[in-house]
Amino acid sequence: MNIVGKKVLLRSIERNDLELLHKWANDPYINTMIAGWHFPTNMNDQQKWFDTLSVSSLNQRFAIEADDLGLIGTANLVDINWKDKNAFHGMLLGDKDIRGKGYAVDTILTIMRYAFEELGLNRLDGSIIEYNKPSYGVYVKKCGWKEEGVQREWYFRNNRFWDKIIVGVTKGDYLELIKNTKYWENTN
Repeated sequence: MNIVGKKVLLRSIERNDLELLHKWANDPYINTMIAGWHFPTNMNDQQKWFDTLSVSSLNQRFAIEADDLGLIGTANLVDINWKDKNAFHGMLLGDKDIRGKGYAVDTILTIMRYAFEELGLNRLDGSIIEYNKPSYGVYVKKCGWKEEGVQREWYFRNNRFWDKIIVGVTKGDYLELIKNTKYWENTN
């Protein structure tokens, strides 16, 4: 099943996506902006990672595709907790040229709609490196996430420590945002 947004399509990651994902996994700029840690990755490791993806996993990863551009990034719902109805969400847009054009907002709102309206989750969590102002702006200022705390000196990047900003959103926050912005009106 594909998950359809206004500008993006979230779909399963396919083997033919691996070359571009491998390129992004080894991009120094991308690695300074995301929360995870990566050592240089070879294609064999990329294929091993791909082979671990499973629809039955509590960690779901999606390819982000745009009509005229093809694969533009990845999004995830990981550590899905069915009992307490929550998960962790993260996203990566690979090509710098597409940033600032609404793809991130649409991806986040599409993930939220899927998580809250299809999966029945009640909460999503995330984290942002303190200097990643674009991510903070998209999540908190545009998509209704709330800053919920700071873990001091959590990330080590560029020979210093940076704070981890904890963010979260509830189904109620999402429904209020959609009501106020009418984001999903005039869509299927």
